[in-house]
Amino acid sequence: MNGLESFRRRLDALDEEITRLLGDRFEVCREIALYKRTHGIAMMQPERVADVRARYRARGVVLQLPPDFTAALFDLLIAATCRMEDELMESLSDEQLMELLPEVELIEAPPMETNGDAA
Repeated sequence: MNGLESFRRRLDALDEEITRLLGDRFEVCREIALYKRTHGIAMMQPERVADVRARYRARGVVLQLPPDFTAALFDLLIAATCRMEDELMESLSDEQLMELLPEVELIEAPPMETNGDAA
């Protein structure tokens, strides 16, 4: 064993935690997609994206992360979760949705706007 093994074990543990947290975030986004779909809320929420982007960048500064890394990570994460939300919202029929959320009354969704912003 060289002197790097203890560092590598720490990194492996951190990578496991990061992956778990990302999985948790995606699960919440699935729940949000179902909520938006049942309540007729458009997937795209540009104000929310702007708020989260600002918070990510501020946290990155505090943690001394490179600003370009923080921005790229945010953009990647938001793009992936928005794509997943959009696909989920569009793929579920009313019947499938009612199986997932039988206690919710469906509301007719307004037309989706696509202006390139993520939510």
